[in-house]
Amino acid sequence: MAGSDDKRVVIVTGSTSGIGRGVAELLLSRGWRVVVNSLSDDETGESMAASSDDMIYARGDISSAQDCAQVVAAAVATWGRIDGLVNNAGTTAYVDLDDIGGVTAEVWHRVLDVNVIGTWQMISAAMPHLKVAAPGRIVNIASVAGLRPVGSSVPYSVSKVAIVHMTSILGKVLGPDVLVNAVAPGLVETAWTEEWGAVKDDVAATAPLRRIGHPEDIAAACDYLLNTTYTTGECIAVDGGMRLVI
Repeated sequence: MAGSDDKRVVIVTGSTSGIGRGVAELLLSRGWRVVVNSLSDDETGESMAASSDDMIYARGDISSAQDCAQVVAAAVATWGRIDGLVNNAGTTAYVDLDDIGGVTAEVWHRVLDVNVIGTWQMISAAMPHLKVAAPGRIVNIASVAGLRPVGSSVPYSVSKVAIVHMTSILGKVLGPDVLVNAVAPGLVETAWTEEWGAVKDDVAATAPLRRIGHPEDIAAACDYLLNTTYTTGECIAVDGGMRLVI
């Protein structure tokens, strides 16, 4: 088993691009050992892992309980511990909020299976190890779509509401062994939003901080919550203040 010292270990799901990659890279720079994960981007994951002895890649679909268990097992087999979990992996559907007929049962299942059930399955798989860490720390990536009636679709927004409430409940019941918090990003520059030119311009013109977010903004909030000692059950909005003006 490699790494028998006291370096902390964190799993970051969905971390070969966008917000997740930003989180993984910042935590590595802060001295964490990092498990990078994706559904299928093996090339990027393996390249990231090859860049540091303190990073491994574990492929897995978080909507599969078996895959979640395998990601956790990879961390424990390599480093013998898990101190933190960042539940970043997620999916969406692009359906106008007023298009009721455009949201099928299949869309609901696909989004909720990943965003809600997948998050729960990762927490469940990691929990025995997080309790040993005492305190272990969980950071769930929600969205401002879980705080306000906006978003790429109703199922996506509802899934993020569920993440926020899950965070509150688990923060209440898992202390003092595990601290559970969430980050709710606003509009962030990622592959998901690369063609949202008009929306980006509007946010940059309207938000009090006069710009859209970047993965490193969300990573900084995750870094804080993975080190907090007296905060649990909270959701921090990282949206440049946009929620204050609309």
